[in-house]
Amino acid sequence: MKKLLALVLALALGMTGLFAAVAENANLDELVKAAQAEGELVVYGSSEEAHIAGVVKRFEEKYGIKTYYTRLSTGEVQSKITEEKGNPSADVWFGGTNDPYSELATTGLLMAYDAQNKGNLVDDTFRDPEGYWYGIYKGILGFMVNTEELERLKLEAPKGWDDLLKPEYKGLIWLSNPNTAGTAKLVINTMVQMKGHDEAMKYFVELDKNIAQYTKSGSGPSKKVGIGECVIAIGFLHDGIKQILDGYDNIALVIPEEGTSYEVGATAIFTGAKHPNAAKLWVEYCLTTEAVNRFKDDDSFQFLVLKGAEQPEQALQFGLDPDNVIKYDFADAKLNTSNYVKDYFEALGAAADDRFQTE
Repeated sequence: MKKLLALVLALALGMTGLFAAVAENANLDELVKAAQAEGELVVYGSSEEAHIAGVVKRFEEKYGIKTYYTRLSTGEVQSKITEEKGNPSADVWFGGTNDPYSELATTGLLMAYDAQNKGNLVDDTFRDPEGYWYGIYKGILGFMVNTEELERLKLEAPKGWDDLLKPEYKGLIWLSNPNTAGTAKLVINTMVQMKGHDEAMKYFVELDKNIAQYTKSGSGPSKKVGIGECVIAIGFLHDGIKQILDGYDNIALVIPEEGTSYEVGATAIFTGAKHPNAAKLWVEYCLTTEAVNRFKDDDSFQFLVLKGAEQPEQALQFGLDPDNVIKYDFADAKLNTSNYVKDYFEALGAAADDRFQTE
């Protein structure tokens, strides 16, 4: 009798799971129909142009929905959506570090959405608890250095964050602009979390003495290392991998010895989106291995955060460990990033000059 009851229970549980799966598929089918009826989607993308274009093209081909995109840095998207006050000129945001996403969520300018495919994420770290954004990839923060230039200058590569303050690196380091780049905001949050607020601000005052240029885009510094215009770039190491694979074998990657943090590249829906069903379908699509496994085809080599996703061999071959990072405090970043950026510029004072590129 006990064996019979166990068998009946197992069958019941199996049927429950089957019915749930059928219901979920039916819901997605209904969403596809509603999205196709809208017939259009507008995307603001903050990762690299080839990455955005590739995902947009495949989404359009799969669902027959005309999809337009514009490439803007995370700071530019944040400013534009804030100015539009709930009447956005795009439906969804794709790519770029999640700290600016969290900032927009606190102002009510991102729409919460309970994605059916959220269970595909490896864990809940990679999504906003209230559904304002969902992660799709993970990028490791570090340095990219021009080995030929360092050899010519008879300098060793920096091993960690504190090394960047050495006077011999004056004029050799590039970083992005926190007003326009989520990468720079992540650097600020990382130092605050690793050193404490006041020590972090003192650190940035000293670091500024060695910075030659602050670029508009977070990937900007990495693009100048191979040609020697920038000797030490602070940014995401997958951007360095892209440059190396493009033929710049004079670039080396450095993971800071004191530890480092990471971005969660995300996607989200803007409050007031003109094509809400197409926007929801976009999120569901981005949360599938079908979508993310093709990122490498777009020269994008971030680590993926979906179950069963194929990690790009191009990233693995450089020995990067996606788990060798600090426990990043997303809640603190969500509440305080804007204040930390303001404190950063106040600490720099008159030093915040025309090196900060916004065009």
